[in-house]
Amino acid sequence: MIFDLKEFQNKKVIVTGSSTGIGFESAMEFLELGANVIFHGNNSIGDLEQRIKERSSSQNFKIIKADFTNLNQVNDFMNEATNHLEGLDILINNAGTMVGRYNLDTITENQFLEIFDLNAKSAFFTTQYASNIFKEQKSGCIVNVSTISARTGGSAGSSVYAASKAFVSGITRSLVSELSPYNVRINAISPGTISTKFHEQYSSPEKLENTRLKIPMKRLGTATDCVGSVLFLSSEKMSGYITGQILEINGGQFIS
Repeated sequence: MIFDLKEFQNKKVIVTGSSTGIGFESAMEFLELGANVIFHGNNSIGDLEQRIKERSSSQNFKIIKADFTNLNQVNDFMNEATNHLEGLDILINNAGTMVGRYNLDTITENQFLEIFDLNAKSAFFTTQYASNIFKEQKSGCIVNVSTISARTGGSAGSSVYAASKAFVSGITRSLVSELSPYNVRINAISPGTISTKFHEQYSSPEKLENTRLKIPMKRLGTATDCVGSVLFLSSEKMSGYITGQILEINGGQFIS
């Protein structure tokens, strides 16, 4: 049977940026399907344990706090997470955010670097760390989280964020030749406009409504709309011959 709900039982899974939104919903689904899951966050983990326990009776999780703009903390996080799991099967690179809307004429070097450190550099080096484990065991799966603006370009003030996510899409394709000989797959999802805290913080209600009207499905996406694609790309049975792909989740937004 190709569709097997038991496939993820006892799998060792890390989901970065999993205190809210797409990361949280994805991590919760893995947990409910029997995986051992590492949740990660930085500023939004205050009530994370409570929110997990409200949704699941599983005890097979650990929360690790780390600032992913700091490479030392990224490496320490991966070390602690894989030691706790005693290995790794699946890495979901979801950590990242816009940080702020900065126009070309006002953005500073520090702001530029913070955006790239969080969205691009952290994903690259978690992948590097995981790949060493995956290569040794001759198996593993990486799912990155990009964004529609990596392909279309960002709106005003989000050009650097869009470029940092374009890097994520780029390495997803580029690392295939290095990872495939070791039976390691790497793919990405590319969400469109998803109704999460991200857009509550960085987009006005008017901007979101204008976007909604242009989407053929006439609604914004939700975090749970993205979970099925994360699971699909993580599943060896359902996507074992898929690698280097960017799966668009946007309600037909490109067609508008």
